[in-house]
Amino acid sequence: MSSKLESLSLREAQKLALLSQGLPPTARTGPAQATTLSAIERLGYIQIDTISVIERAHHHTLYNRNPNYKASHIHQLIADKKVFEYWSHAASYLPMSDYRFSLPRKHAIATGQMKHWFKRDLKLMNAVKERIKDEGPLMARDFDKKGSKLGEWKTAPTKQALENLFIQGDLMICNRINFHKVYDLTERVLPDSVNTTAPTQAEYGKFLVKKYLRANGPGKLSEMTYLLKNVKPLVLKALDHMLAEGEVLPIKVSGNPYYLLPESLELLNRPLRKKAKILSPFDNLLIQRKRTQELFGFDYLLECYVPQHKRQHGYFTLPILWDGKLVARMDSKADRKTGILHIHRLSLEPSLTKLDAFSAALGKELKAFVRFNGCKGLYLHTTVPANYKPQFFNINPDLVV
Repeated sequence: MSSKLESLSLREAQKLALLSQGLPPTARTGPAQATTLSAIERLGYIQIDTISVIERAHHHTLYNRNPNYKASHIHQLIADKKVFEYWSHAASYLPMSDYRFSLPRKHAIATGQMKHWFKRDLKLMNAVKERIKDEGPLMARDFDKKGSKLGEWKTAPTKQALENLFIQGDLMICNRINFHKVYDLTERVLPDSVNTTAPTQAEYGKFLVKKYLRANGPGKLSEMTYLLKNVKPLVLKALDHMLAEGEVLPIKVSGNPYYLLPESLELLNRPLRKKAKILSPFDNLLIQRKRTQELFGFDYLLECYVPQHKRQHGYFTLPILWDGKLVARMDSKADRKTGILHIHRLSLEPSLTKLDAFSAALGKELKAFVRFNGCKGLYLHTTVPANYKPQFFNINPDLVV
């Protein structure tokens, strides 16, 4: 690899990361659904999550890139065969234009080179596949549920078969009904125009490098291969080749080595908006916690998986981005019955000093965020520090926005 290294300041690296992520979003013209698709294609994946304390993560992440986002966009993009569900580092929505790069994982699982969670019952898998072939798209609940209760973390055998067929590529998810997956044969879901040629190892390695760096700005090898099995040698080889060809630049940030696409440097000439954004715990910007700590100095842990007595900030804390930095976090829950968004705890980072400007920006963003969560008002319970009293705190406890 080339030994020539250029450097970026930490602030420049932060700016590149945010602009690459589309945060905060810039004004866009054209149909809102097209903007949503553009965001998915740019980011490479949108993680799907079932937690609904506030609006689910996939909707939340897309809303933060597209203020005109609607949940119907995802459903329509699936129906239009422009987006599909599969596995990135987790269950995700992926752009159909990247479909062929899901094939290496599918092949590895189908041939036993990579293990999935569930044991493969080939006889049952064939029976499930034949039924879908004959009857059309089906959900797990459409199958016999005898013996479905196998323990708290167990899954019905037919559902295991469905998931095995899905993960190895025989089935795709063509729809969701009340968030339940609807499965169909892959050949009936794929558009005729999609490229189904398996990429070579060189193509796959280069894809992983470019996709990560385009979506994230500066990146490390460990970040490009995060939770992806058996790809490190391919990515290393791709990096060697791309460095030699000038397709990737070696960069140092605070003395640490990163890689960067040359075209990403152009983003340094663009302004970074000061607008506040309330982020999902599963936002693409945050999902690698070590990276978030190293680039933004923000130590974040999603504490819904932590025993209550050990939580420091709350059950479901949402990081808050403002002025290019992660400056606060709020533990929130949307009460759909009463129409109130509860902020149980709003905690400021010690580095935040421009409180009036931040409060004004957060108050403006909260108005939109309350509506996005299907609520009409908000209730701010506690602030840290306790003497922090933003303008929207004192109006009344049931502030309608």
